[in-house]
Amino acid sequence: MLKTIMSVSGKAGLFKVVSQGKNMLIVESLVDKKRIPTYARDKVISLANITVFTQEGDVPLPVILTHIKNKEGGEKATINLSAAKPDDLRAYLAEIQPDFDRMKVYPSDIRKMISWYNLLISSGITDFTPEKKLEEAAPEKEE
Repeated sequence: MLKTIMSVSGKAGLFKVVSQGKNMLIVESLVDKKRIPTYARDKVISLANITVFTQEGDVPLPVILTHIKNKEGGEKATINLSAAKPDDLRAYLAEIQPDFDRMKVYPSDIRKMISWYNLLISSGITDFTPEKKLEEAAPEKEE
């Protein structure tokens, strides 16, 4: 499911791919349902292709989102992102993925992952299971 959910650089929120043109994608905001075109010059990345650095290697974002969902019981994250300090964010991620790389994963990355999780849950997207095809492909490193 996360294969069609995109993050667009310079645009707030997440977007779902609704159509594909010759040199562009048409994406729809999960927040306000407005559709916009994205072109080759825009940095667009599927959530399924993002990984999180750990001490042992990289963990795909869908796995992290599934851990958050299990911790929160399928509800929105309980941490207050606007008031959370960097140590609070690191402690939250450490509960979910204890071996995350504290030097490479910044508090802003953790805040973004949690806000994406909350946005997906509020949009009714709760299936974060990675597709088999994506597990075989080399994921792009973002976090």
